[in-house]
Amino acid sequence: MSEQFDLIVVGSGAAGLSVALGAAAHLRVAVISRGVSGLDGASCWAQGGIAAAIGAGDSPGQHAADTITSGLRINNKSAVRWLAESAPDTVRWLLSLGMQFDLVNGRLALGREAAHSFPRILHAGGDATGAELVRVLREAAMRQPHIERYEFTEACELLKSQDRVVGVLVRNRRGELERLLAPAVVLATGGIGQLFRYTSNPIEADGSGLALAQQAGAELADMEFMQFHPTALAPTVDDGVAQLPLITEALRGAGCTLINENGIRFMTAAHSQAELAPRDVVARAVWDQLAQGHRVFLDARSLGESVRTRFPNLLQACQQRGLDPQRHLVPVVPAAHYHMGGIKVDLHSSSRIPGLYAVGEVACTGVHGANRLASNSLLEAVSFGKALGERLAQRGPLSPITKVEPAVGHAARPSSANDQLIVGRLRQIMWTYVGIVRTQDGLQTALQQVQVLERRCLAGAPVLRQLLVARLVVEACLRRRESLGAHFFGAETPSFRRNGQAVA
Repeated sequence: MSEQFDLIVVGSGAAGLSVALGAAAHLRVAVISRGVSGLDGASCWAQGGIAAAIGAGDSPGQHAADTITSGLRINNKSAVRWLAESAPDTVRWLLSLGMQFDLVNGRLALGREAAHSFPRILHAGGDATGAELVRVLREAAMRQPHIERYEFTEACELLKSQDRVVGVLVRNRRGELERLLAPAVVLATGGIGQLFRYTSNPIEADGSGLALAQQAGAELADMEFMQFHPTALAPTVDDGVAQLPLITEALRGAGCTLINENGIRFMTAAHSQAELAPRDVVARAVWDQLAQGHRVFLDARSLGESVRTRFPNLLQACQQRGLDPQRHLVPVVPAAHYHMGGIKVDLHSSSRIPGLYAVGEVACTGVHGANRLASNSLLEAVSFGKALGERLAQRGPLSPITKVEPAVGHAARPSSANDQLIVGRLRQIMWTYVGIVRTQDGLQTALQQVQVLERRCLAGAPVLRQLLVARLVVEACLRRRESLGAHFFGAETPSFRRNGQAVA
């Protein structure tokens, strides 16, 4: 069974929906999502904002400079320049769709976050920017008759004709395999946070898009650069929560501080910018406190009543734990948050495989370098996604696909409940040895253990894809022997990391 489209988008977060909207006026588009379209990825959980140089004294050039500084200057400078210059237009486009950014005295409110030299972060609903962004994009997509949604559908394999990607083999909500064909396939499947024991990412962020691309012959890049957010709400011991509530960086931008159980504000000794230091610096400082046996807290008490209107997600997450951030210290722990690596693409979001494109977190545009600047991720997803959709629409519909090579077997069987044991083991390995602070011995141990799981694993295809991506990450870490940004080598792994437990 086959269905023909002009464009297939795998993933329905900010990047995928922006592609679909950019192309929808001229092309018939299929959007594949593993759950409800727009609500099954990381975009709707994003608490940070969207960076754009629209304030007094600011400029795209300064935005670009901050991005490159944060990325340790290994960024793709052309991609950074394009992103910074496109940001104001991206904001205007979102406003035209009806996005409700926060206002102060009737004007767009601009916040400041770590490593930004000017206030340039637009938020919506305080710490609910992602939810508002997805709402706007999702409603706009639902109004487009040329966008067809395939919900509760899993992409199992990319289909090829000779050296070109021409479609996707999917497993639909009934468990049946189906071929969707198109001359252009865009992967917008998000990140890899679910490969780690502690993450702010939802369960869909398991690296599946990277595995699909690699199996089809695409090149991956910068896989070693995994950004760990310094502040997720610390879990209760062994509670098995797959996704930790994120505590947005904007809180520190608003004046909140990090302290240990003795009341010591340790970030002032760690970096000249204290709590506003780059994320990798803050995450390692928190990690170091935990390694020394301390507990770490975010002190938001100075915000008073404003926390209810400015940071409703924080308030809700704390209330579920019986905490009130107006009166209580909020326990935090670092968590895997954003992958700077991914499918290597050019400035037009093209991979090296004809017909295959990538946008959003699954793509490696080179914008982020070794360490993503805060609030550039939603901006990148929307800007590159919209531009790609418009570019594909300009060439118009192409001839239908008539020749497709047989699938090569990557679909395999679907996952089962027993597979969760393997996933749990993998997440523990990655957190223990491939986390915020790495060692050569630890990485070698991780590689050996992941390879053993691969050889012995009889699990379904989704788990095999996770094992593949995990191995590729570890191998990339081993190839880069120097510390750089989010890839950091430290001393021998402390005991609390050997057993994989974060002190909370």
